[in-house]
Amino acid sequence: MTIKFFGHLSLGIMAGLLLSITVQAQNRALESIDRKDDWWVKRHAENVEKMNQGDIEFLLIGDSITHAWDNHRELYDKHFGEFKPINLGFSGDQTAHVLWRLDHLPLDKITPKVAMLMIGTNNIGHAVGSNPAETAEGIVAIVKKLQRQYPRLQIIVLAVFPRDEQPDGNLRQRVNEINAALPELLREEKNVELLDINAGFLDADGTLPKRIMDDFLHPGREGYEYWGNRIEPVIREKFRLYESNAEPAA
Repeated sequence: MTIKFFGHLSLGIMAGLLLSITVQAQNRALESIDRKDDWWVKRHAENVEKMNQGDIEFLLIGDSITHAWDNHRELYDKHFGEFKPINLGFSGDQTAHVLWRLDHLPLDKITPKVAMLMIGTNNIGHAVGSNPAETAEGIVAIVKKLQRQYPRLQIIVLAVFPRDEQPDGNLRQRVNEINAALPELLREEKNVELLDINAGFLDADGTLPKRIMDDFLHPGREGYEYWGNRIEPVIREKFRLYESNAEPAA
């Protein structure tokens, strides 16, 4: 970026202009930010303890949509139990909070084989967040962090689930923008699959029915059942790919 100053601007004005440009250029979705809520701190500590015990092979990473698998334990066990999972979903989290959590987990204590990532809806749904393009960059930053820690990890990036009852709703359109940006951003990433299962949540005309998401954001039981049925064979295939890409014996 080329910046030109005209006339005799004071150093104070120049510094102010530069600071403004810097602030505008920052992408909050790429930062590492924690939260102070008591339940959030407690849940993170519980995940740290579980990771320290090892024997985890499948990571579920995300916000309340992933967190709420805890409310459907029988479905969670049915679809994921055999994969030695840990639920790293936290209600209200944005990409920045996921990045912080990954920075503060004992990732060296486990060797996961597959990760499923569903994040981004809170970035564009909260007053303090980021725009769709920035959010997509935040999702990719999480992928790259996981790849640095676990080079062989198979990563499933789920397209952000639909919002709003009608297809022309503002939040639906913003979610669509995130999802439209992801294919190109993830195209060169190794062991990463972008999976869009959103059509199965919607009626033929694009309406998001209340029986699937009562608040037009969080799936109900039928939505989780669909998600589990759709994703389980993909997870199984990713485990097979992980094993087939095993390091040769020394």
